[in-house]
Amino acid sequence: MRTVFRTAELVAAHGRGAVRHAIAIGRWQSPHRGVVVTHSGPLSPDEQELVALTLCAPASALGGLSALRHDGFTGFASDSTFVVLPEGAARPSVPSLVTHFSTDLGTADVHPFKEPRRTRAARSVIDAASWCDTDRYARTIVLAAMQQGLVNAARLHQTLDRRGMCRRRGLIRESILDGTGGIQSLPERDFDDIRRAAGLPAPTRQRKLKGPDGHYFLDAAWDAFAFSVEVHGTPHQEVARWDADLLRGNEIVIGGRRLLIFSSYAIRHEPQLVTHQLTRMFLALGWRAA
Repeated sequence: MRTVFRTAELVAAHGRGAVRHAIAIGRWQSPHRGVVVTHSGPLSPDEQELVALTLCAPASALGGLSALRHDGFTGFASDSTFVVLPEGAARPSVPSLVTHFSTDLGTADVHPFKEPRRTRAARSVIDAASWCDTDRYARTIVLAAMQQGLVNAARLHQTLDRRGMCRRRGLIRESILDGTGGIQSLPERDFDDIRRAAGLPAPTRQRKLKGPDGHYFLDAAWDAFAFSVEVHGTPHQEVARWDADLLRGNEIVIGGRRLLIFSSYAIRHEPQLVTHQLTRMFLALGWRAA
């Protein structure tokens, strides 16, 4: 049941005198000027969010992680309420309210029927990835939304095209491609570029090993050092696939080899970190540069 209203809505329905009386006797409450809550108890987190949204201009909508939470997105809780305001609207001063302005708040980007009023899932994902603090977190938001079935690649591409310029546009596009396994740059090849630039020994590519449940291949192996590297080029959308890769990694270690695992994100965007860890591992195993 809806409990948060603009004061004008209740005045139109009940009359100004009745609204003032309900607030005066404590049956209702007005936490902020222009907003009425139709009970006298503590506000739930959802009601606090609705109060913040109600204080914003009428065309405003929940956006980013706040909108996604109502669409069932899990694993990305936030203490802030994210609202998209129409361009030029007043920005309310409310604790934990984070606002952004947009000229695109039509039905293509904001669902016309869902309550609370919020941006559509694809727009919410792109906004959340654009607004968050780090590139890595942005990438995780995009991939998680695809893995949880909230959005598909086609809708994300369409929405990103319509969104125009935004922060991390290239990274968001790359993450969408990664989510479908469609990225063109092979992370294994990029890893070898990093290895060669660091002057490290050449590995045996696709080294075949035998495990308890059959044979498997290592992305890169150095038998003289009993050391291997795995590069996870695309995210694992199926839990069974991800679980099998973890078990395979365990078998490599149980078999007596050292193992480092790098994501495609680290290979593409954090080559210095990859170089640092890779070099430290070789040094720890007794390698010395020529």
